[in-house]
Amino acid sequence: MSVGKLFVISAPSGTGKTTLLKRVMAKIPGLSFSVSHTTRPPRPGERNGADYHFVSKPEFLKMIDRGLFLEHAEVHSNLYGTSRAAIDQQCKAGIDVILDIDVQGASILRRTGQVKARYIFISPPSIMELEKRLRGRKTESEEMITMRLANARTELLAIKDYEYLVINDLLDDTVDLLSSIIVAERARSHRFPSGRAIGNILHS
Repeated sequence: MSVGKLFVISAPSGTGKTTLLKRVMAKIPGLSFSVSHTTRPPRPGERNGADYHFVSKPEFLKMIDRGLFLEHAEVHSNLYGTSRAAIDQQCKAGIDVILDIDVQGASILRRTGQVKARYIFISPPSIMELEKRLRGRKTESEEMITMRLANARTELLAIKDYEYLVINDLLDDTVDLLSSIIVAERARSHRFPSGRAIGNILHS
């Protein structure tokens, strides 16, 4: 059985990454979403265990002490972390995993070399459009919006560290582009678009 690929995807808050990834995962078989742990409270519509594992800060700190995270970082005053065991288990089973983490977490993975991954940055068309989307969510205070925009400007500086850059302007086009990247990476590792290993076609 072939080993699954890890796709590390980062984007400023409000870029539309969650909607994009749901569409891509509905379109491409054999993809799994790595559910991160976080200390932030759930947003309306989010489900524990599906969108995030929502835990208390003391519980999160205990997990750090036990070495359970592949990476962890503080973002917008909340802690986020990726389960080491969950990623290993899925990749060894031949499943491609989408890891949605911020630029801090991606930098940690690159620096430590703990996993092999393809790094994809999802960018808004502009800061003005990002502000429009953040305000349209109607979930954050003015102070939080200002902080997220400032963080976005910093995060955009990390684009150069990613292998792929995807601009989330027209959603349908963005879904097609991100899907094409995943399918192309499967072809690089001698797998069908579905994720199934091609094997030795000369002796089939």
